[in-house]
Amino acid sequence: MRLGVVLFNLGGPDTLDAVQPFLTNLFSDKAIIRAPGIVRWPLARLIAGRRREYAKTIYASIGGRSPIVPETEAQAAALTEVLTAEGMTVKTVIAMRYWHPRADAAAKELAAWQPDRIALIPLYPQFSTTTTASSLDEWGKAAGKARLTAPSGALCCYPVEAGFVAAYADRLTKVLADVPVGATPRIIFSAHGLPERIVTAGDPYPLQVVAGAKAIAAAAGVEALDQIVTYQSRVGPLKWIGPDTDKEIVAAAEAGKVPVVVPLAFVSEHSETLYELDQIYREAALTAGAPAYLRVPAVGTHPAFIAGLASLVRQTLTRDGTAPDPAWAGCGGATGCPCVGRKAA
Repeated sequence: MRLGVVLFNLGGPDTLDAVQPFLTNLFSDKAIIRAPGIVRWPLARLIAGRRREYAKTIYASIGGRSPIVPETEAQAAALTEVLTAEGMTVKTVIAMRYWHPRADAAAKELAAWQPDRIALIPLYPQFSTTTTASSLDEWGKAAGKARLTAPSGALCCYPVEAGFVAAYADRLTKVLADVPVGATPRIIFSAHGLPERIVTAGDPYPLQVVAGAKAIAAAAGVEALDQIVTYQSRVGPLKWIGPDTDKEIVAAAEAGKVPVVVPLAFVSEHSETLYELDQIYREAALTAGAPAYLRVPAVGTHPAFIAGLASLVRQTLTRDGTAPDPAWAGCGGATGCPCVGRKAA
């Protein structure tokens, strides 16, 4: 069997000149700005224009581009190596949501290779309509244009998948060893925020973030340590879910504790980790009196995480459509799972 694997991520500008078109693509997404196209498209251009120069300073400070694509390429290569060692014939492609390489290019590449089956794996451990659903929806259109007819299965979420949890637990344990002698850490599990109205509409993202934080703390054996789940990167005037990462970091610093930040909603480094966490929030913590400020690296190509991705790929081989990792069963209840029943392409 020839297996095609698609890894999805948000993407990011690869040059400073790409910043504005990247932002335009981002804010044009109906999953981000939930308004009719006739309103959304000019609004996206307006927002992108207003944020362009500030965003350029962000990317200039981290090397002049986003590292997401090269990091995703490295993850794809590592995953292909693991699956090939298991005897599979595999081609792994990446599909970025808002900048190159986009889903259209990935679909054409797979169509030329002619897979017998396709596994769709979002690099968003926690499901949100603004990330996973948006990427899978775009893939469905791209696959249709490319005339990809191979059956496919998709993972919608894996917030407590064993490999993902083990990788972050390992990273956290190593960083905690750097807490100065005599200092007390406060573990801050930070995830990208969402407008409150998206969560109210049924998005399970914060539920999964909290579950993942608990699982990582348990795997690292630090359940008894002071810790909190927070959210970062709010944009615009809407009310967002909280508590806010920056405020909790400062509160920890003012209490004389060492903020230890775990970016558990991110599996690769990007502007929110390298700029927001490592520069802006670090400076705020030290200014507020923190004895130190520590940040856990994203899981990247950690062997446990790559092994977890391989496990997710294998799950898709026995079914069609979209489903969560079986380790996650928390989206039952009144709203039900937003993923089960979705077509994979």
